[in-house]
Amino acid sequence: MTTDQVAEPFSLSLRAAIEDGHARAQGSEFVGALLAGELNLAGYTALVTQHYFIYGALEAAGDAMREHPVAGRFVFDGLRRLPALVADLAALLGPGWRDLVEPRASTAAYRDRLAEVAATSPTGFVAHHYTRYLGDIAGGQVVRAQLRDQHGLTDAGARFYDFSAIAPVPTFRKRYRSLLDRAPWTPEERAEVVAEAGVAFDHNVAVLVELAADLPTFRAA
Repeated sequence: MTTDQVAEPFSLSLRAAIEDGHARAQGSEFVGALLAGELNLAGYTALVTQHYFIYGALEAAGDAMREHPVAGRFVFDGLRRLPALVADLAALLGPGWRDLVEPRASTAAYRDRLAEVAATSPTGFVAHHYTRYLGDIAGGQVVRAQLRDQHGLTDAGARFYDFSAIAPVPTFRKRYRSLLDRAPWTPEERAEVVAEAGVAFDHNVAVLVELAADLPTFRAA
């Protein structure tokens, strides 16, 4: 039996390596308030706004990586979130929404990291792609249900969490894990993916911490 046959699949190694970052994001005060139904629409809109800038940079990186023989395999048009975010902000803020939104400092730093790494490094792109999309797919349906029950958002305003274009989700996740496992990376390149995934979670948590500073304003009355 060869080493490759007994080695742990990379998708499992990557998942284990980012468990701490995932726990920090899920355990953040802002996410806790969101899932508990404590955010008013202003609080939710603040999150959508930051997603708009983050996904704008990530999907620009995806366009840059589309033709790469390895990273390009992870570019799925059905995953694109920017059109949904544009529609959501138009619904939440009105037709002049572009004049009302701006990235917070932590979001600007996240966006800059995406432009620096995800748009230029195949392993960096996959690391950020994995942490963002797979995370939002995993928790998105819970948030979507919360928005429906609390704010009556079933379509406009909550399109970000509609992943019907890649349904069924379990099949997509299996396909994604297979792409990770079959990617012809060297051990050093796999280490780059793991390291940058950790950086991605650091940026994500920083955004959530900055949003949490405004929770006194964002908590529903």
